[in-house]
Amino acid sequence: MTRASDTQGGTRGAMLSTEGLPGWLDPVVRAVATVRPTQLSRFLPPEDGAGRQSAVLILFGEGEGGRGPELLLMERAGTLRSHAGQPAFPGGALDAEDGDPLGEGPLRAALREAEEETGLDPSGVQLFGVLPRLYIPVSEFVVTPVLAWWREPTPVGVVDPNETARVFTVPVADLTDPANRVTTLHPSGHKGPAFLVESALVWGFTAGIIDRLLHFAGWERPWDREKQVPLDWRS
Repeated sequence: MTRASDTQGGTRGAMLSTEGLPGWLDPVVRAVATVRPTQLSRFLPPEDGAGRQSAVLILFGEGEGGRGPELLLMERAGTLRSHAGQPAFPGGALDAEDGDPLGEGPLRAALREAEEETGLDPSGVQLFGVLPRLYIPVSEFVVTPVLAWWREPTPVGVVDPNETARVFTVPVADLTDPANRVTTLHPSGHKGPAFLVESALVWGFTAGIIDRLLHFAGWERPWDREKQVPLDWRS
């Protein structure tokens, strides 16, 4: 097993391993090892330590039927108080039992939340990398993105309809297709990358992470950044 250090100096333990990963993930592994926080987002954790510690699972799998590599996403229930109806990576706030937020806590939290939200079997998931912690100002979450390989896929689906509307996978080929890429325009004036895939508009924090991963892995294809989709003011 490998060990890796996060950007804040804490140590991730033996839960991380890059052994046996498919070759197509090599560019992602290299990107994770070299990317800096400011290359991912302009929203970084408050220096005073404020914010609620959380983690998301960025799970890469091998799609069936020639779909190629894919990512696991979920659509949050429309009744939730935060980010209602928004496609997202599985994840959520750290619990006390997850452990040190600067150690293996985010790794455990990402797997636990994914299991609770999608029914994912964690035993078939290989964690291989951690991105720098980022910040979501609207919800005050400090998020650790945890990357993983779906070594042994298992059935997934909605576990609690009060939290999750649906669970789905998106081929990486669809995410890199210029026809599926747009820029969202928030009433506040903020613009951000987005994806029109699987009958969903993936935007916000999730789309930002996907956009940067595609870029730094060398998978990004030229796309029309002037193609805009307006967001509702409640978004």
